[in-house]
Amino acid sequence: MTKKIKTFNTNEFLDEFMQPDPRLKQIIKQDYGRFFIVNVQDLIKISKLPVPPTRATTHTIIFLTAGVATMKIGFHQVEIHKNECLVVPAGQVFGYDKYEVNKGFICNFDNDFLLGKIGSNDLLKEFEYLNIWGNPIIKLNSKQAKNLKQVLQRVFDEYTENGLKNTTMIQSYFIAGLCELQSVYEPLSNNKSKTAITLTNRFKELLQKYITTKHLVTDYASMLNVSPNHLNKSIKEITQKPVTKWIDETLVLEAKVLLFQTNNSINEIATELGIYDPSYFSRLFKKYEGVSPLEYRKMIEKS
Repeated sequence: MTKKIKTFNTNEFLDEFMQPDPRLKQIIKQDYGRFFIVNVQDLIKISKLPVPPTRATTHTIIFLTAGVATMKIGFHQVEIHKNECLVVPAGQVFGYDKYEVNKGFICNFDNDFLLGKIGSNDLLKEFEYLNIWGNPIIKLNSKQAKNLKQVLQRVFDEYTENGLKNTTMIQSYFIAGLCELQSVYEPLSNNKSKTAITLTNRFKELLQKYITTKHLVTDYASMLNVSPNHLNKSIKEITQKPVTKWIDETLVLEAKVLLFQTNNSINEIATELGIYDPSYFSRLFKKYEGVSPLEYRKMIEKS
């Protein structure tokens, strides 16, 4: 029996990748499956690094007031600095592997927390950066960063003292912070065809959902009711990568998560991904990672 990729909730992620810390546990209380906010510098001190490619059920936003933070989001290495935010949407694969000197806030939350008493699905749709196809980096000028810092500090102070006892108050301030981010957010594909952007975003969502069963350009073109040529042209226009490369990279990314999360054999992992030729799977993996799946697993075990 193969084991499907596990998506960590916040509780499980902290237990898996953080050293026990009674003080931080007290700050995070018992409701961190829905929301928590802590100082970045506190969380990184107790991190058990490296964190191999993994996936969470909640959104994460990191806002830096000093220093630098580096993370692998999907297949891309991203870096943020002072007055910048890094967004990891729920369901996105991420990982990081080094301690860095920085300051700021890290917020973790789910959609239900945002909806609450005062939120709405319409409001949620406004925050494009919470989608896996959104731009993960949001840059603020000094005035915008000051406003966001004040809002997050107010949320942090209330949460540190009372947890989610005053949920509506925390939710109100936090949504205000998200609106501040949305006001300066810049999509990855500005000044491009809106039709091509929409098609690309839908393709990325389908790719995440069906990657273990659908590996052909024609599969996704059919689901999107367009020709393979039109799909490929649109995806290349927006992302500078053909559909085949998106499919290959996503398969390798899923493989990396399984190699970390399970003890399944390489053949079993290939089968779980819908690849029934183990030698092809190994060649594909090595093409993008430079090492075989087995060598990659050994690297994880040594780290």
